[in-house]
Amino acid sequence: MVVAGYIYSFDSDDDVEFVETFFNVVQHVHAEESLNAGRTRAVVNRDRQAAHDLLVRDYFADNCIYNDDSFERRFRLNKAIFLRISNALESRYDFFKQKPDARGRMGFSSIQKCAAALRYLGYDIAFDASDEYLKVSERTAVECVDWFSACVYEVFHEEYLHKPTQRDIERLYSAHEERHGFPGMLGSLDCTHVAWEKCPSAWRGQFTRGDIGEPTIILEAVASQDLWIWHAFFGVAGSNNDLNVLGQSPLFNDIWTGKAPDMTFTESARKDIERAFGVLKQTWHVVKYATRLWDKERIKRMVLACIIMHNMIIEDEGRAICTYDPNDVVVPIEEFVPGTNAFLERVVEIHNSETCFNLREDVVEHLYQHSMNDD
Repeated sequence: MVVAGYIYSFDSDDDVEFVETFFNVVQHVHAEESLNAGRTRAVVNRDRQAAHDLLVRDYFADNCIYNDDSFERRFRLNKAIFLRISNALESRYDFFKQKPDARGRMGFSSIQKCAAALRYLGYDIAFDASDEYLKVSERTAVECVDWFSACVYEVFHEEYLHKPTQRDIERLYSAHEERHGFPGMLGSLDCTHVAWEKCPSAWRGQFTRGDIGEPTIILEAVASQDLWIWHAFFGVAGSNNDLNVLGQSPLFNDIWTGKAPDMTFTESARKDIERAFGVLKQTWHVVKYATRLWDKERIKRMVLACIIMHNMIIEDEGRAICTYDPNDVVVPIEEFVPGTNAFLERVVEIHNSETCFNLREDVVEHLYQHSMNDD
């Protein structure tokens, strides 16, 4: 037998079949390697440093080309908030530090990565849409958005998504009574739907409600008169109604267990939260339009990061009713252990229809007397 120019002699047909099979496998592997050699990923010399210099010249230099209004309109934040976030992330996380890659070339700067993330969150564009300007590839842009969202929440949530302190409660009571004529009001509560374009087909029925017609994820929030969002609960399937969301919300769980301050509820100021949702969606289009991500947890991180930056903008503009002080006294609470009599009595009290009707009548009477006094 002759194979590849060599002469072999075998004692049986099985040996011949084995050798032929072996050489066929070797030839197939060589052919695959030759085919894959032409499919290697092309290396694009994006010149990251030139892109960084261009970004600095356009927005951050002393004599930059575009003014502060253009920066705020395009990146949704003013320059001071942007630099505060960028510096905080760069000082805490290795991902946002500029460092050389395996070839010794310097990577992207912190402002480039933050700018790429904000462009996506603000405009809900394709991940590679910033490649031509910021020179950030699609894969790197996805990493920037993920890291940016997670790190913004981790660094700033204690300041911008904290529960109201005793001083905050007093200020909120006063501001809402003056604005709406309703005593004992902390904020207004409502739900909105965030479209989920990449919802898995097997889940579409669970996340689609008939009046909306597309898969959504529900965001529950509480906002005060200044549009500051005090509470955010995201992740309930879009087929649920508002009452179903309330049943799963940690907001009412805190009330049942005694972890939340006493409050009364009303729909008289519902427009506060609707206005807050409107501003949030108009500023951060990723909350308004269909997000292109598959992972619900990644979407949640993005939404919470947008809410935190929404509150940062309100504070920077001087519209916030309350100011953050880490030394403020937390509202004293008496927690109820689930399953105890005190806990069950609290649940019954919250769901008591007679109490609800009496409260509604009292609200009507109070608002009527308030309007009569104003006249």
